[in-house]
Amino acid sequence: MSRQPATHPEVFDPLLTQDVEELLGRFQQRDSVRYQDFSAIWREMRFSDVFLGVSTHSELRRFCGVALTTAVKYFLPPYSYQIRVGGLYLMFALYQTQLFQPPVKIRLALRDWAHAQTFLFDSVDSGHHDVVYIFQKLVFAKAFHYTAMPHLLTYQKMRKPKKEPVCTEFLGRTTAVQDLLSSSMLEELTNIQGLYHNLKQGTVGVGGQVAMIHQDLTSCLKDTMSEFIAWQEEKFPLQGSKNTTHRRAVDKEEESSSSRVKRLSSIKQRSYGSYQEASRYRRHRAAGAEASQASAPRQVWEAAGPQRKKVPSLRERTCKSLGEPQEDGAFLPWMMSAVEKGEAD
Repeated sequence: MSRQPATHPEVFDPLLTQDVEELLGRFQQRDSVRYQDFSAIWREMRFSDVFLGVSTHSELRRFCGVALTTAVKYFLPPYSYQIRVGGLYLMFALYQTQLFQPPVKIRLALRDWAHAQTFLFDSVDSGHHDVVYIFQKLVFAKAFHYTAMPHLLTYQKMRKPKKEPVCTEFLGRTTAVQDLLSSSMLEELTNIQGLYHNLKQGTVGVGGQVAMIHQDLTSCLKDTMSEFIAWQEEKFPLQGSKNTTHRRAVDKEEESSSSRVKRLSSIKQRSYGSYQEASRYRRHRAAGAEASQASAPRQVWEAAGPQRKKVPSLRERTCKSLGEPQEDGAFLPWMMSAVEKGEAD
């Protein structure tokens, strides 16, 4: 008897994803990270009824896993902080209201644990006690199932798996452009441009003929990045003014990323400085050696030139070690071919 195909997919359900995005959209409009606001929306939508109507026991277990996996997707990057908070609350609510016993655990891959720890530290620093409390409740209830992969691996896979679309309204702001505005990065770019300009001017036949260097590149780049940040503030403003702690969390993430870039640039500068000092020391040492060789008299150098030294033979070394005088044309007593002196006469 062949196995019947599952009614619900193993990873995501498109209809459930639509309901979850509607719930998180309403939570985003509240401009809050309080669990009280999320629970009010949960009760208003009667979201706990999502588990009703499942006929079989195995199908209920599979659907609970799909629901928890969908909630985990919104708990992880690249979504904004508020959406990730809503994903955490959704994980807690789905875990507590599921009808399957024993309850299905939340699969959390090891690669995603670092993101969860960073999210928790930012919440503690920002004073979001609701977020910390809900996360600790899940940990103490042993609701997490720490796995190597976020989904179960099966042999019968599609050759072109369907990719789950990402809701652009829930995405957080990019901070890559803000990282380029660091003073160390702009200063390094200015130094590289000046060095390239000097090398080009010093090249015979090229300097003064071909002008391929962009003048004031650093200032133009800074103006372009500032214009982009102003456009981003105008096009995607932070909603409302109630959630000041949420803004501090976002600013903290941007500051941490910029500090990380500054730290990396300082490490590179120190490494480059030590390399320059080492190369300069080698150049000075080589120059000193050449100067000392050039100052030495030529006659002394010729007298102390390499001469091939004659290596004594085995016979000479043996005679020297035994302390016996060596006589030409006479056999020694320790040799096998030695003859008596009387016989030789």
